[in-house]
Parts: sequence; C-alpha cells; structure tokens
Amino acid sequence: MRRIIDRSMVFFSVKPLFTVLVISLSLSLILVLISIPSTPFSSNLSATTSSLQSEIWSVRRMFEWRPCKWWLEGHLTALPAETNGYIRVDCYGGLNQMRRDLCDGVGIARLLNATLVLPKFEVAAYWNESSGFADVFDVDYFIQHMKGFINVVKDLPAELESKEPFHVDCSKRKGHFDYIESVLPSLLEHHYISFTPAMSQRRDRYPLYGKAALCQACYKALRLTRALEKKGSELLDAIPKPFMALHLRFEPDMVAYSQCQYSGLSSASMKAIEAAQGDRKPWTGEAARLWRNRGKCPLTPNETALVLRSLAIPRNTNIYLAAGDGLMEIEGFKSMYTNIYTKSVLLSGEDFTNMHGNTKAALDYYVSINSDSYVATYFGNMDKMVAAMRAYKGLYKTLFLNRRAFAEFTSQGLEGKELVKALWKSHTDDFVLGRGSALPDCFCEFKL
Repeated sequence: MRRIIDRSMVFFSVKPLFTVLVISLSLSLILVLISIPSTPFSSNLSATTSSLQSEIWSVRRMFEWRPCKWWLEGHLTALPAETNGYIRVDCYGGLNQMRRDLCDGVGIARLLNATLVLPKFEVAAYWNESSGFADVFDVDYFIQHMKGFINVVKDLPAELESKEPFHVDCSKRKGHFDYIESVLPSLLEHHYISFTPAMSQRRDRYPLYGKAALCQACYKALRLTRALEKKGSELLDAIPKPFMALHLRFEPDMVAYSQCQYSGLSSASMKAIEAAQGDRKPWTGEAARLWRNRGKCPLTPNETALVLRSLAIPRNTNIYLAAGDGLMEIEGFKSMYTNIYTKSVLLSGEDFTNMHGNTKAALDYYVSINSDSYVATYFGNMDKMVAAMRAYKGLYKTLFLNRRAFAEFTSQGLEGKELVKALWKSHTDDFVLGRGSALPDCFCEFKL
C-alpha cells in the first residue's frame, strides 16, 4: 500500500488525473481490507498473502512409508496345530483407541499361540456409546482375512462358553518376554483369559510372525460394516472434490487435559474449559512456557488457520472438518476458510441425532482415509491410524501440524513473513522426509 501511495506522490505533479485514480483505488482497497473479519492473527495472515508460494503438496518428497514386504508377502510362520487357549481383548476409550488395543491384542495373542475371541468394546456413557465390535466392523471379513495369521472364533467351545474369562492385568506388560513369562501361565491354567494391552507396547521386539498378525489386523482385516461403509460413501459423495480432511482438536476436555493456558478465548470457551478441568489445573509461569515449547498444547482454530495459510493452502479449499462435538473457537477459522463441510450438516438430522460416538468416529475415519489430502492438528490415535491407512492405500498428501515448531517460533517473537517462512520450512522438511506419516512397526521407509 505504501509503495502505491509513494508512486502517486511522484507522479502527482505530472499526471494529476492518474494520481486521483490511483488514490481512489487505494482507498477502495483499504475499505475491502477493513471489511475482512478479524482474528487474533489477521495482521499476520494479511502479511502472508502477497508472498505465498505453491502449496505444500507440490513439494517433492524424498522418502515415503510403504507396507513392509515381510508382512505383505504371506505368512512367515505356520500356526501351531493346537492352541494354548482363548483370549478376549477388552478395549476401552474412543473408537480409534479401542482399535489400537485390538491390534496390540492380536499381536499378543499370536505371541502366546492363542485363539482370539471377538473383542469386547466398552459401553461408555462418556462417548455416548453402546455399540460393540460387530456393530462397527465386519466380523466375517475380519475372521477370513486373519486366517494364517491367527485363528479367530465367534463362539467358545462348549466347556468354556458359560464361563467368564480370567482377567489378567497387562498394564505393565510391554515386551515379548513379558507376555511369555507373566501371561502365558495364566492362559495355560485357565484356558480362557481377557486383558487390555498397555498403552506403550514394545512391538519392535516382537518376532516377525507376531508383528505380521498385528499389522494384518490393523490395516487389512478391519473393514467397516456394509451399512457404515454405505453411509460413509454417501457422506464422501456429498463433499465437493477435491477436498482436504482436517482433524481439528480443540474441545474443552482436551484443552483441560493438556493443562495449557490460552489468552484471547471467548468467555464461553473459558467457562467450558474450567468446567472440564477438575483437579487438572493449567501450568503457570516458566513451567507453562516450557510445556508449550515442548509441543504439548493443542493449536487453536485461529492458529491452525495461520499455519495452513503459511503452507499456501488456498482459502477456497474444500475442507471436511473431522472433529468431535463441542469444538471451540471455530468462528475465526471459518472466516479464513469458508468452504467447510461437516457430517452434522451433510447428513440428515435424524441420521446424525441417532448416531453413537463410534459411528461418528467411523465416518470421520472413512472420509479421512479417502480424502485428497489429510491434515491433523494433533497426533492422537485417529491420526496415527488414518496416516498409516493412507500410506497403505498409497495416499501421501498427509501432514501433522508441528505444534512444537509453532510454539518455539511465536515465543521467539517471530511474526508476519518471518513466521510464515519459518513455519513453511519446518513443515516442508517434515513432508519431504515423511516424518510421522505412518507407524514404523508395519511400514518400511523407501527413498524416492
């Protein structure tokens, strides 16, 4: 703007009519800029629009993750003729957390030479959930595609069908020999046990036949029921193409759990966060700064918009918002990206109202693994599963926004073009090198 006005001053004495025209156009441009809805980052966003390069997806990658050959090329070790017993995996949490538990449970059952009983999905009021494994996943498809990796049964033999399984605490069991030494004796004694795998498994220490069973369960044998796939396909067809799926996480319970402080939020958002905090109070002072700089704080929708603009994602991009109920502070994001689509809008009111939490999560998952590009603001269970499935399908426009880099750059006082340049470099480095795009346990790195 300043450059245009300076030039008009230079030519004012020579071409007064031309000067009047330039000044008029400048004033019109100012009025247009004033009319754009403001956000906490509006000045930064405006500063970037004149210097954006091609969007990040045009950058040439050097590495990518593909399914490992030892998994895809068949069964490495034949199943023993006789089983050591039956195992039921008890799965808790949201859909993708339960899916992770099931995948780990399959690997553990194979290590113990056990037969797998269909898993038990938690009935949880918190998730508005009452659906079981068979309500979400195709049981017959799962059993068929696990053949040769592990035996799966719908029903127990007559001598066990009336018994409840003996529950084994696996909260501290993480490695191959942990299960052989501590869990196998219970399996041999009771013949039918249940457990929930610990959150952090040492899958890298599994023999290949154990890892292959886990990988097969996670990425090839789990298919949504026909009814859910049909609903997901209808939802996918309703979204204008091409489109980006954005998994945006900024719900009250998540923010409260992060123990992060935020300024500039609405009073309604602050009240919702405080109500969800309970005993988990946010960090303060230097501890809060260090916590944020470690990348522990969820990006707000406004911050997400800034990062996307830094990555040259066009403002007219069609975006499917894969998000849970109660997403806060979305208005600022929608003022920057206006082509937003959600399942609550695209599905009929009756369909959406009657959906359980697992059904909603399954539809978000289905749309996300089939989207033209996928961006996640966090690195949760759904993001890991979606990224890995997209790699399995050969879809590589997948990116996790770097919360740590954003926190470090803003704490250093970077803004405007400097912030955009720094965000662009950090994220393109991640994209080029394929960082965080798949689970290494089942996928191998390939140099392009």
